[in-house]
Amino acid sequence: MNRTTLSLIAGVTALAAVTGFAALAAPDASGSDAPTGAAARLPVERTSLVCPAPSVSDLAETAYTAFTPVTEGAAGSGGKAGLRAAPDEPGGAGGGKDAEVPEVKQEAPGTPVTGTTSGADVPALVGTAEGRLAPGWTVQQTTEVAAGTGRGLLGVACAEADTDFWFPGASTASDRTDYVHLTNPDDSAAVVDIELYGKDGALKSTVGEGITVQPHTSEPILLSTLGDTGQNDLTVHVNVRSGRVGAAVQALDDRLGGDWLAPSTAPAGTLVLPGIPKDAAAVRLVLFTPGDVDADLTLRLASRSGMITPAGHETVHVKAGMTTTVELGDVTRGEAGSLVLTPTGRSVPVVAAVRVVRGKDSKQETAFIPATAPVGERATSVDNRAEGTTLSLSAPERSAKVRITASAGSEGGSAVSETVTVKAGTTQDVEAPVPGGLKGTYALTVEPLSGGPVYAARLLTATEDDTPGFTIQTLPDDRGMVAVPVAEENLTILQK
Repeated sequence: MNRTTLSLIAGVTALAAVTGFAALAAPDASGSDAPTGAAARLPVERTSLVCPAPSVSDLAETAYTAFTPVTEGAAGSGGKAGLRAAPDEPGGAGGGKDAEVPEVKQEAPGTPVTGTTSGADVPALVGTAEGRLAPGWTVQQTTEVAAGTGRGLLGVACAEADTDFWFPGASTASDRTDYVHLTNPDDSAAVVDIELYGKDGALKSTVGEGITVQPHTSEPILLSTLGDTGQNDLTVHVNVRSGRVGAAVQALDDRLGGDWLAPSTAPAGTLVLPGIPKDAAAVRLVLFTPGDVDADLTLRLASRSGMITPAGHETVHVKAGMTTTVELGDVTRGEAGSLVLTPTGRSVPVVAAVRVVRGKDSKQETAFIPATAPVGERATSVDNRAEGTTLSLSAPERSAKVRITASAGSEGGSAVSETVTVKAGTTQDVEAPVPGGLKGTYALTVEPLSGGPVYAARLLTATEDDTPGFTIQTLPDDRGMVAVPVAEENLTILQK
């Protein structure tokens, strides 16, 4: 028997992911102290995002802002990034040949680029960033609607396509017009099921089953057409049978304005909903557990001064398969806060979001905050302005030191950075740095340097006729880096 021993040192040469990929050369054969199977953290080399069609109002004015942070080790000096209409033909889905499409093309990291559109015929957009422009590429869609149903400030961070989404906080009530926007960025059709869950469980309907979203098109689905009863609070589950889509819910209220409801983070036993404004007039928490076991949660508010328990809401019971709501009123009482939900005993996966109302009487506006993942390595917020931008940071477990960087302005200005410490169990509204000599809008990057996990949200305000228009975006990790495993293995081949 002849024995031939082959030493195989395998480096994963590419890692495909929903948001991008990274390339890795084979490891140095001369030896290394790195453990076998260790994962390298490398900048992604391609990122794709989807932006839903912004509005059905002729009075809508929409701004798109794109930004890539400067990332050490990003590939080469080349790269490109830009947005285009969801379908390949001009005009886009539902927009006709004359629909306005913004010109948003990025040429270098470190400076935001912007584009604007107006009216109701703007299509959904898809965008791709490659090379050095891919790591952390972030796009914000911000729409101002002057009057009518859903008037106010509507904002959404354009997101990667995926296969599973949860939206607690939607509605089919008579005063709400809610659409779930499905956008297919790929070359093959996607097949989607939409399930609705109310206070008594699943709404019986077959209309939401097997919805086909053709390649490079976008479909707005009116939620009230999927069920025969109006309900104030619903949980929407978007499940993609084949392919993938971008998904977001546009919630338009006759009296309280409108905003986008982004998906909750994946079902989990512990959830954080950061950045509830200090002047919130009403906060409604909406929860759902998708399993067959009830969930019991402790509810706490991480405030500026520490963790507090809202009176009368020490715990919340969530029945399996049923949407639960908790009216928290003006829970923040003049201090910015973040809701922290933890299991009282057995951990049961839950999704959650809050609806926030600001203002008084007929001058009120609404926005949504879904449960979100922590910042991770770095988070990025774009379309920040010299006035009306508030950055909220929460460290529910341990104190954390965080670096905040304000980019150069889209039309001029120089980047600045500062470091802040967020105490354990608190939420801090941070006076975010503003670029020197700012012209236009700017980006903020948040990078935890030490300590426990950090959760972040950005509040953007724009008052119109004494109505406090606002929108809130959570800031999970910006997907700039990806773990690429390095495998080292010895194989012995036996030959006779």
